[in-house]
Amino acid sequence: MLKPLPLVLALALPLALAGAALSPQVATGSAAAAPASAATATPAFRPTVDQQGAARMVYGVLSDSRYAYAPKPLDDALSTAIFTRYLESLDGQKLFFKQSDIDAFQKNERRFDDAIKGQSLQPAFDLYTRYMLRVSERVAFARERLKGEFDFSADEVWRYEREDAAWAKDSAELDVLWEKYVKNDWLRLKLAGRAPEEIRRTLDRRYAQMATRVNQLKPEDAFETFMNAYTESIDPHTGYMSPRSAENFNMSMRLSLEGIGAVLQSQDDYVVVRTLVPGGPAAKTGQLTVGDRIVAVAQGNGPMVDVMGWRIDDVVQLVRGAKGTTVRLDTIPAVNGIDGAHRIVEIVRDRVKLEEQAARRQLIEADGKRIGVIRLPTFYADFEAKRRGDADARSATNDVAKLLAELKAEKVDGVVVDLRGNGGGSLTEAVELTGLFVDTGPVVQVREAGGRISIESDDVAGVAWDGPLAVLVDRSSASASEIFAAAIQDYGRGLIIGETTFGKGTVQNLIDLDRFQNTREPRFGQLKLTVAQFFRIDGGTTQFNGVVPDLAFPVTLDASEFGESSYDNALPASRIQPATHRTYGNFAPMLLPLAQRHESRIAKDVEFGWWREDVAEFRKEREEGTISLNEATRRTEREEAEAKRVARTAERKRLGLDDSLPNRADDGLQADERDVAEQVADEKAAENHIDPLLRESAHVLADALGLLAGNQRLATQVLPESRQATLWAD
Repeated sequence: MLKPLPLVLALALPLALAGAALSPQVATGSAAAAPASAATATPAFRPTVDQQGAARMVYGVLSDSRYAYAPKPLDDALSTAIFTRYLESLDGQKLFFKQSDIDAFQKNERRFDDAIKGQSLQPAFDLYTRYMLRVSERVAFARERLKGEFDFSADEVWRYEREDAAWAKDSAELDVLWEKYVKNDWLRLKLAGRAPEEIRRTLDRRYAQMATRVNQLKPEDAFETFMNAYTESIDPHTGYMSPRSAENFNMSMRLSLEGIGAVLQSQDDYVVVRTLVPGGPAAKTGQLTVGDRIVAVAQGNGPMVDVMGWRIDDVVQLVRGAKGTTVRLDTIPAVNGIDGAHRIVEIVRDRVKLEEQAARRQLIEADGKRIGVIRLPTFYADFEAKRRGDADARSATNDVAKLLAELKAEKVDGVVVDLRGNGGGSLTEAVELTGLFVDTGPVVQVREAGGRISIESDDVAGVAWDGPLAVLVDRSSASASEIFAAAIQDYGRGLIIGETTFGKGTVQNLIDLDRFQNTREPRFGQLKLTVAQFFRIDGGTTQFNGVVPDLAFPVTLDASEFGESSYDNALPASRIQPATHRTYGNFAPMLLPLAQRHESRIAKDVEFGWWREDVAEFRKEREEGTISLNEATRRTEREEAEAKRVARTAERKRLGLDDSLPNRADDGLQADERDVAEQVADEKAAENHIDPLLRESAHVLADALGLLAGNQRLATQVLPESRQATLWAD
């Protein structure tokens, strides 16, 4: 149910986990060949036989109505859509390609359908290679431009939102664009107080890394990006994953792996330890710390392989391995500096549980009520362990049930389930999690391609929490999050608070393409295919419209900017017959008094007011899509922002508010240029921070409790007689 992230890696490489078992192919050395250096000429990529075969298999599945929910014929019209989407995925901001590039490749826009069906994929690979060349050229221009001086007295602006811009007609026009691009980067650092030579070094290193990353791209990246241009032209949530991407996806769903238990990231030419999994093999050695640089990797007693300048997922493939095997790392400890002494660290790999995406809990005091909070980042499950019948199989439902038991023991008065930013995950987990709050019954209806409708129900008697409940959502709450929130709303089991959700109401299945060829080694990748549509138990759908909250917070992103309704090929909303279900309550009579109390409270809530100000400012800047390159103008803006930051810090201190989040002035650096330990500390602080929206949600739930307890007439309107005595208790 999760939509994979875009796989164009020219400007940024993802974090990676040093974890799951290596395939024999990689273990014998295919990943040990060093990637091309930044100075290497752009290679001419060629599709492999396996990739051509994978393309044919994907076409076969997507064109078959027995598999695909809304199949589209792969014809010239779809081929043109693929061409457009491919260009967008490579250069959506129109910063690299020239109009002559578009003209040269436009002759292929009606040939991509034939290429996928079995003819040569070479034109798609050639376009990707051209993209890599253009990025290298722009980087070369930017680095050369750093040698000169800049005039910040003119009334120029940098238009950073360029999706609707025309392609640059020639290199001279791109030079003008990149002149402003570099000027903006320089001005940010200048305003942060950096000296000219320091600015040159910082930006030269930044642009050099951009070149390095584009030179680390591989044919599999070209194939995966092109195939996703095809799959996403069918619908927004159908996608293709290469064997490596599929492995990482499956690992993230089960929240466990076999390896050393370290999260790695790229920084300059190094791979750096970002975090250590508590209790994992790396943490137990006591020899690795956050910020340590890995310069070489060896398997057991084998030779060290130098990994300086490598692409991060290649390094991770070397570090990962099966439980019980040994890996040796040649590291430069963070405390020693880049030129410091090295340390060899030997680690025996083991099974590792990943806690960063696991459910966690907090407590909030709200108007004399103790409100428990459960934050759930994703609907995860170890499907393999479940298939084996493992009673301790890791899953979102099992983890939340344990947290609810802990909150009950602490005698909380109510529970808020925080699903903000939760993009979904397992359908089964959405159903089973609902069952922790609802005592048996339908959760979601599923309509398949042929029109057959089935009902996914919670069949387990009893609940883990029978008390007051609220669900906090935002525009990024999608898929499984929407199933859960919609079911809680339709049952009248709890209040939904926040923003209207994403609107993803379709079902995806993973199809392992290797099964079609009976191959044991991962060669062809996986297809994430839309096979059905979700419908609420009241007959409506979460598709396109999302879940509308009972009590709304200000909108951060407009529906036309983000969410299902922003896609040009999203399935429309529709209705079916409702499913028979019981009703726990009807909160409509109390929504007005709740909203009144909410508005009265936030009018006095300093932090909530700041948040609303920041949202309004963000939306205004996003609509404008430009930033001034005039130093005087920018300096005034910076001084105003700094004055606001200082004033807020003082006000927080005066009012005794939580000040655990970092509150620094803009230093002009990108995230991966900051100290790794500082990055991690900031993220940890954010995890534990009780932000104004979460705090207000707890107060809304406390208000509901107070209203029902103090107004018998309202309680009879909201709750059935069987529930009035104990309010929301079953």
